[in-house]
This record gives sequence, C-alpha cells and structure tokens, in this order.
Amino acid sequence: MIRYARHLALAAACLAVVACGSTQTGSPVAVNPGKPAQTSRGADPGSFTPTEKEHDPTKRIKGVVSVEYKYGLHVTRSQRVAYDHKPPLGGAHDAVWAACNGVVYPQAVRTENLVHSLEHGAVWLTYEPTKVSKADMAKLANKVTGQPYTVMSPYPGQPTPVSAQSWGRQLQVDSVDDERIDQFIAATRTNQYLAPEPGASCDQIDPSRFDQDNPPPFDPTDPGPDAIQPTGR
Repeated sequence: MIRYARHLALAAACLAVVACGSTQTGSPVAVNPGKPAQTSRGADPGSFTPTEKEHDPTKRIKGVVSVEYKYGLHVTRSQRVAYDHKPPLGGAHDAVWAACNGVVYPQAVRTENLVHSLEHGAVWLTYEPTKVSKADMAKLANKVTGQPYTVMSPYPGQPTPVSAQSWGRQLQVDSVDDERIDQFIAATRTNQYLAPEPGASCDQIDPSRFDQDNPPPFDPTDPGPDAIQPTGR
C-alpha cells in the first residue's frame, strides 16, 4: 500500500510538470538483439507472471519486440510525437494518461495519451479495423472489459490485425485467438520490473484534459517536421 500510494503521488505530480521520472539518457535500443525468444506454444498464461527470479517473462514469448525508452518525457496537448513503431510502445507522451482500467474505446484515441498509460503499467490491445471482424473485436474486448490496467482501441494502419503493447514491449499477431496475447498480458501488466511507474493511476482524473467518453481523437496524418522524437528531443 505504501508503494502504491507513492506511485499515485508521483502520477499526480507528473500532471504539473513537463517531465518526471528517470533522468537516464540515450536513444531507444533493442534488448538482447539477435537472441531468439523461446517458444511459448501451449504454455499456461499464468506461468508468465513475473517473479523475483524472472523479471521479464516476455523473453519466453516468440515474436515479442523489446525496446528501451526514457520515461517521464511529456509533451503538450498541441504537440505530436514521431513514434518509431505502429502502434508505439514507449517514448515521449502527453502529460495526461488515457483511462485504462478495463476501457474499450470504440474509436481510435490520441496516441500520446495512451502511451502514458503504458508507463503506468497498462497493457494496450489494438487492432486494425479493416482486418478484424466484429466477432473478433468482441473476443479481444473480453480480454479487456473489467480488467485493471488493460485498455483497447483500434489503431488504423498497424501492420498486423492485432497488436499488444506494454512499456518497451510489443507483440504483433495475425489472430485474436493467438495464445501469446494472454501470455503477454500476464507477463507485462503492472510488471514492476518493466513499467516505469507500476501502480500509478489508470483512472480518469480530469475530464477537461482527458474525457473517457469523448477522448481526443487519433491523428493518422504524418506528425511533420516539428514533431517531438520518442527520446524527447
């Protein structure tokens, strides 16, 4: 409870400043480049819960992309970030997070807000609306609805039908029935070893800055030359 309260206090403080969290520097780099992941076929999702002995169970999930990002880098509501992945899995983001406690957004939401949710330990499930049926959308929503630190939205233009993001980790798959989705959620949701601010709020705190029922929309256009880099530069 003490650590949870500390994370809540940190999250609230982040709203009032341009940047919070670590002062570490450096560009995003691949984690364990060239090292193949172990197969996870048929494995129980529960076996991917992080432990003191295994901080990052995603290393056992085939196909997971791992990237290190600086955290606590904030942009304003009028700024955009030129993210290096679709969907993004970390980097500079809006000072206000998207509500992410079991929320299923029917429309695409501003990316910069959702990336902040990842920093708090949320898992963000996305789908390409032209490649996923309504029945499959419902299956995906069942993994999110009512689940803490889990959020879902369409992401037009992503390369695969389904993608799962946590801070610094991503899994892209062709089917909502892929067992690796549940394994990824178990491995990364509020993972204290991977998320910069695990346990920080995932609730809506200020509708004037982010309204869960009327969120800022996704912008599909090129962010342009004035966009902020994921490194905050």
